Amino acid sequence: MPLSKTEIKSVCVYCGSSFGNDEAFKTAAADLGQILAGAALRLVYGGGGVGLMGETARSAYEAGGKVLGIMPQFLRGREILFDDVETRVVTSMHERKMMMFEESDAFVVLPGGVGTLEEVIELLSWRRLDLHNKPVVFLNINNFWQPFFDLIDYTLKAQFTPPAFKYTYVSVDRVEQVLPAIAEMASVERQIDTRRVV
Repeated sequence: MPLSKTEIKSVCVYCGSSFGNDEAFKTAAADLGQILAGAALRLVYGGGGVGLMGETARSAYEAGGKVLGIMPQFLRGREILFDDVETRVVTSMHERKMMMFEESDAFVVLPGGVGTLEEVIELLSWRRLDLHNKPVVFLNINNFWQPFFDLIDYTLKAQFTPPAFKYTYVSVDRVEQVLPAIAEMASVERQIDTRRVV
């Protein structure tokens, strides 16, 4: 399904500020940056020039794509700004997350650590509360996110999470599946919105 550029113009990528222990993570980050640039979609990310986030941004930039980084002042030394792209320096993590959310029409989650988990949990919580209906796609390289999905399933079985939560995100295994998955989620949400209006 082709991605509608009139509705999806910017894609936020959440991912680690390190490379992890699998070369496939780095390859996926680079490939995703190229794919976003090739589709004329702006990349919104955490602003750092290191790890998977730096790899994604550098790849998108070198492929001619638009990139927006958003970095808290106190992390400038640790995550090292990627100065070749537009970067906004903010005062706090809360401001960073809100700006990333507001500047994006869809979200892609690559492998990452506690920081990535924190961003994603908040994003999914907002979606579960109907605070947004933006597509959320996990790029589940080499089954990285399966323990997280298992935890979600556990909370579903324990009846702490409603069954509908399973529809707040989708998971794909390959980079080339990301944009079709975003388009599919956006299409479903448009149909739901239409039914709500009626």
